[in-house]
Amino acid sequence: MFAYARFSIVLCLLCLGATGLVSAQSRPAAPACALAKAPAASFAVRVPFDVVDGRIYVQARVNGRGPFRFAIDTGASGLGRADKSLVSALDLKIHGTSSNSDGVQSATVDTVRLDSVQLGSLSRQGLEVITRDYGSRMKPEAAFHGILGRDFFADGLLILDYPNKTLSFSTTLSLPAPGDNVLKYERAFRVPVSIGGTRLEGNLDTGANVSLVMPQAMYDKVASAPLQNAGHGTLANTRIETKRGVLDQTVTIGSSRLSGVEVRVAERFPELLVGAHILQRYTVMIDQRTKAVALCE
Repeated sequence: MFAYARFSIVLCLLCLGATGLVSAQSRPAAPACALAKAPAASFAVRVPFDVVDGRIYVQARVNGRGPFRFAIDTGASGLGRADKSLVSALDLKIHGTSSNSDGVQSATVDTVRLDSVQLGSLSRQGLEVITRDYGSRMKPEAAFHGILGRDFFADGLLILDYPNKTLSFSTTLSLPAPGDNVLKYERAFRVPVSIGGTRLEGNLDTGANVSLVMPQAMYDKVASAPLQNAGHGTLANTRIETKRGVLDQTVTIGSSRLSGVEVRVAERFPELLVGAHILQRYTVMIDQRTKAVALCE
C-alpha cells in the first residue's frame, strides 16, 4: 500500500507482485552510509522489523495497548492509517471524514483519533488518521493493524536497514551534503532516476511490493521491450489494467546501476514509482529536515 503526496492520496497495488533484480553495479559507499552504524546512544529508537514481500512491519502500541502490527510506508502521507481491525480491537469511534484522491478519482473516507502511537521509545500523541478495510484485500501474512506514514518520522533521520532488519530514528544525526549516495528531493520522496539516457523523477515507496511502476506514456519513451498483460491493479479508489515486462535499459539511482529490472506499466498510473523490491537491497536513510535521502548497499 502506498500513497502520493502530489495528489494527497493512498494508493494500493495489492494485486501487483514483482521479481527481484538481475544484476547491479555500484560505487563505494559514501560517509553517509556509516550513520547506520552510529552508537546506540545516537538514536531515539532502534527496533527490529519483519519483511514480507519487501514491505516492512514493526510492533507498536496504540493508546497504551498492544503491541499491534504496523507497516512502515514512505509512500503514505500524514502520520498514519488505521485498519478496521485496529478500530475494532480498540473500540474506536469514527471521528470525522477526509477527502482522499488516488490521482484518478476522489472519495470521502472516515477518520479516527488515536490518543497515542508508540514505537519503541518514540511516541506521537493525538493522531487523526484515515481508517479503511485494508486487510481484506491482502494475504494474511501481509495484513496489518495500521500504517506509520512519513510524517511520523518528520523531525529526524529515519534509517531502514533492510539487510539487518532494523529501524533506527535519530533527532541528532543528519545526512551530509548531496553526493553519490545522498540525493536531494523537493517532494517526498521523489529523487532523480535515470532509465537509459532519460532522466526522470521516482517516488521511493517502501509500501509498494513491486520494483518499478510507471505510466504507459513514460514506458514508451524509455524502453522497447515487449510487455505482457498482468491483470488488474487496485488504487485507493480505482482499478487499473496493468502490464509487466523487464526493462531493456539500465536504471540508475544515485550510485547504483541496476539491470534486468521488472516493471509494471499502467495507462492511468500517475508517475514513476520505485518500490520495495528495489529498496530492500539497500539501507535507506531519509532526513525530512534537510530533504535528503541516502541509499546504501
